[in-house]
Amino acid sequence: MAKLSVNVDHIATLRQARRTPFPDPVEAAWVAEEAGASGITVHLRMDRRHIQDNDVERLRESVRGKLNLEMSISAEMLKAALRLRPHQVTLVPERPEEVTTEGGLNLIFYGRRIAEVAEVLAASGIAVSLFIDPDPRQLQALSSMPGGGARWIEGFEINTDAFTRATDPAQVQEELTKVREMAEIGKDKGLRVYAGHGLRTSNVGPIAAIPNIEELNIGHAIVTRAVMVGIEAAVKEMLAAMNGE
Repeated sequence: MAKLSVNVDHIATLRQARRTPFPDPVEAAWVAEEAGASGITVHLRMDRRHIQDNDVERLRESVRGKLNLEMSISAEMLKAALRLRPHQVTLVPERPEEVTTEGGLNLIFYGRRIAEVAEVLAASGIAVSLFIDPDPRQLQALSSMPGGGARWIEGFEINTDAFTRATDPAQVQEELTKVREMAEIGKDKGLRVYAGHGLRTSNVGPIAAIPNIEELNIGHAIVTRAVMVGIEAAVKEMLAAMNGE
């Protein structure tokens, strides 16, 4: 079964709404790992709308599994990552006006900059992953990155947004096939394959069942459910759904 990395961004969203010390995303991360999560994911955004630099510092000291830091390819974020030193960085596109990440990185247009950032991160001992749409052209662009940049990339996360938004059964299967094929291509290229975005207990099963996907990154569905039942129960419910229970 795929592992689960819990994104605790929206614990920080609740905290920032009142600028209080609570709820604490570090405490939420500890509970999530106790409940079975293999690691923790956070997105350090340019506007710091939820997760703060200090949160990442404390998480780096307390997370027992893998700490995955999502960030843009800006110079500011690169400096932050080198200072905070998470286990893994997942490079994502970012626009100030977006509510959440709206799509995958475009490796065709931004391959050179992505390769530059990946090289610096990898040279510092930080694993590098890319958040990309389920489009084989993106993996082709990864393979042909300027300056052999692909050698700095350890894996990629498949954007499952289109799959989670599909309502017609035929469309659901079409999107699922795209994710499955991306996972197969990635594995054949020797890359680690992750997936996430929009996944919840009602739709996570088919994605978790794809053999070549080793980890799912899920946040919003778990945090919103936790408002009702608590982090521990929400994580366990998601793990059960991933296992087809």
